[in-house]
Amino acid sequence: MGLPLLRDELDLLPGPMLPDGAPSWTLHDPARNQFFRIDWTLFEVLQRWHLDDPAAIAAEISASTTLQIGTQEVQDVIQFLTTHQLLRPSGAKAAADMAQHLQKRQGTLLGWLLHHYLFFRIPLVRPDAWLNRWQGVAGLLFSRHFLTLTLLAFGFGLLQVVQRWDVFVGTLVDTFNIEGLLSYGLAVFAVKVLHELGHAFTAKRMGCRVPTMGVAFLVMWPVAYTDTNETWRLTDRYQRLKVASAGILTELAVAAWATLAWALFPEGAFKSAAFFLATTSWITTLAINASPFLRFDGYFILSDWLDISNLHERSFALARWRLREWLFDLREDPPEYFSSERTRALVAFAWGVWIYRLVLFLGIAALVYYMFFKVLGLVLFTVEILWFVLLPVWQELRAWAKRRPVIASRRRGWLSLVLLVLIGSLAFVPWPVRVTASALLRPAEVWPVFSPGGARVEALPFKEGDAVAAGSTLLRLFVPDLQMRQKANSAKLESMQWQASAAEVDPLGKNSLRSTQESLQVVRAEQASLRAESLQFAPVAPFAGRLRDLDPDLQVGQWLARKEPIAMLVREDSGWLVETWLNEDTVHRVRVGDTALFFTEGPDTQRIELTVNSIDQDGARTLPRAELSAQRGGHVLAREKAGQLVPEHAIYHVSLGLANSEKLPTELTAHSWRGKVTIHAQWEAPAWPYLRQALAVLVREAGF
Repeated sequence: MGLPLLRDELDLLPGPMLPDGAPSWTLHDPARNQFFRIDWTLFEVLQRWHLDDPAAIAAEISASTTLQIGTQEVQDVIQFLTTHQLLRPSGAKAAADMAQHLQKRQGTLLGWLLHHYLFFRIPLVRPDAWLNRWQGVAGLLFSRHFLTLTLLAFGFGLLQVVQRWDVFVGTLVDTFNIEGLLSYGLAVFAVKVLHELGHAFTAKRMGCRVPTMGVAFLVMWPVAYTDTNETWRLTDRYQRLKVASAGILTELAVAAWATLAWALFPEGAFKSAAFFLATTSWITTLAINASPFLRFDGYFILSDWLDISNLHERSFALARWRLREWLFDLREDPPEYFSSERTRALVAFAWGVWIYRLVLFLGIAALVYYMFFKVLGLVLFTVEILWFVLLPVWQELRAWAKRRPVIASRRRGWLSLVLLVLIGSLAFVPWPVRVTASALLRPAEVWPVFSPGGARVEALPFKEGDAVAAGSTLLRLFVPDLQMRQKANSAKLESMQWQASAAEVDPLGKNSLRSTQESLQVVRAEQASLRAESLQFAPVAPFAGRLRDLDPDLQVGQWLARKEPIAMLVREDSGWLVETWLNEDTVHRVRVGDTALFFTEGPDTQRIELTVNSIDQDGARTLPRAELSAQRGGHVLAREKAGQLVPEHAIYHVSLGLANSEKLPTELTAHSWRGKVTIHAQWEAPAWPYLRQALAVLVREAGF
């Protein structure tokens, strides 16, 4: 049986030298504009295709070259050509076979949607003839003169930016308007067109054809693209490198001239657009296009710089092989041979791509979930996770399953299994949990002393640490407005009393006696209210204790603001407690009766044993202890609103008392202390909080 015929339109082109020194060739399919890099063996087989017999081809190659191959290698070449549709169809079943093969390659409609709903291309123009006409003009941009002018423009523009830095920074704020946003949009469109033209003109300069340019949709976001597949014709990798990097270099050149334009243009839309091109544009293109983790410009730049085609696939295969060797010691041959340094670099690169793609695909899954209505979003989210995250893992597990007999015979395989079980045990077996948070050690029974309103200190009978008897006046405050109202009310009271006395003896005044007596009662009520208000400015100790936290700089005659704290009266022989606030993720682990330790802040750290006394069931709306806020060095994230600290997340008050009637050291009883409390909470599996959070999200989002 003879060999099938090769397609007549195929081109066999010389290729670059491989890293190991072996020659290569490029097989071009012009009908699909696809290129295939082939090695020496496949080239020699194609050279002798006319022999029409696999055995004869293998014998001829072994006899006339240093290659030693058999019939199987020739059959592998036939299989490669058949798979990629490089053979001429013949026979009655040829059309049916090709249709079946095409359907197998394309898959079902569902499979096509799975592969293309995140990324698909729409060709818009065929620019090859137009690029030929403008190649002479574009050639000026590749000259040394243009490079020199660009560097000079950038240098002068940068000098202007440094000299007018405040204006440059202020431009960012000034452009947040309709005109500025419109100019930004036009600038983005223009620079992306120039980016693609940079690729196209550079490819034409290298002698390649540019069949199409158009727009691609990445997660429904439009991005421009240029078909530069013909760079596979180039045997010099540095020429391919120039084509791959042309887009980024074009944007950097635009940024250089835009910096100069910002310095020269008057205020307006053009200046705003120049500012964007000089700043945001080139930063975003470097962050996205220069990344080698996806098949953008950075990937092709790195691939051409390393001279490794299909960089992702080959590094992935190498990383999978290395992982299996690490885990199971299979002693399999690597998919291809590189130097030890390059092998380590490619394996590290593959792991970097995997981690990057995991984060990216999880982000895309969340994005598609929120972009579409809930049912479709949930379906796309599930597809994204199953297809792009879990399916590769499942395929690798299947590869391990095929090697199960070999794995079972290796000592390292058993060690990896034991290690996997151990890690699972560490993740899902309950372990003792310690909850650590900032806390406040303070007396259990205290009475705050503060100024009810704006007042002046008139008397300070006690000092810091003085013993105070119950009923003692702690201080006296003078309020001029209150004193004036009291005098006015006293005068009014005397007048009303005289009028009432006169009405009782005057026959003509008896008619107004009732009204005068009612007014007198109102004035007396006002006098009682003013007397009660004045008592607030002379606070009396409700119990015996000691005065603490008195401002040492407070003096007679000093004015105080409304609600300004003055001191704290601590009950004699008061107990002490520690209080803290825990968020909802950790408070469920704590139970009443759990033991804890409190460590005071400061150079002489004290250690105090505690027991959890109470846990509030309702979340606190505000944080009453500012010392525990993140702004003051605590752990509670809170923002100030209307003079109060409002927590960012739900927090619950936890009170702890001294264990075993422990007495505090004398040096700690002088005032309150902030420190760290560590609660020995209930046992919990380390993986459970993450599972609980995931289940909570699923339950929340499952409702329709």
